[in-house]
Amino acid sequence: MQLDEAARAFQQFVAVVRALRTPGTGCPWDLEQDHQSLQPYLLEEANEVLDAIQRGDDRSLQEELGDLLLQVVLHAQLATDRKAFSITEVVQGITAKMVRRHSHVFGSTKVSSVEEVKRNWERIKAAEKQAAAAELRQPPEVDENPRNPLVPPD
Repeated sequence: MQLDEAARAFQQFVAVVRALRTPGTGCPWDLEQDHQSLQPYLLEEANEVLDAIQRGDDRSLQEELGDLLLQVVLHAQLATDRKAFSITEVVQGITAKMVRRHSHVFGSTKVSSVEEVKRNWERIKAAEKQAAAAELRQPPEVDENPRNPLVPPD
């Protein structure tokens, strides 16, 4: 499958899930779901993926990966519905993470073994967590010259 074909298929799938969650025209079952109610399905689908892998059953693996993808896209749609984040941000986030954590592929880091790759991964992951924790401790920036939103700009 070409990359553009995969992108079109994914775009179509996201549109289907959005339609299922559209008030007035969507599916009543999908519309009543929330992150909590979907938890058992997420675990069930992940376990079914593992089962297909353990059995070496590619046909089942393909189907179960699709079911697991549904859970990812559905949870992202729920977040979109409440204006928290979108599937685009999920995909962009994991893409950026994979690029950061594979500096031996996308950067100038040199590795000579799988063990080095694992050490780098853990080092980068720890640095990311440390940076995120530091960001949470930062006080919000305050504009020293706030503008009155009721007064038009100069």
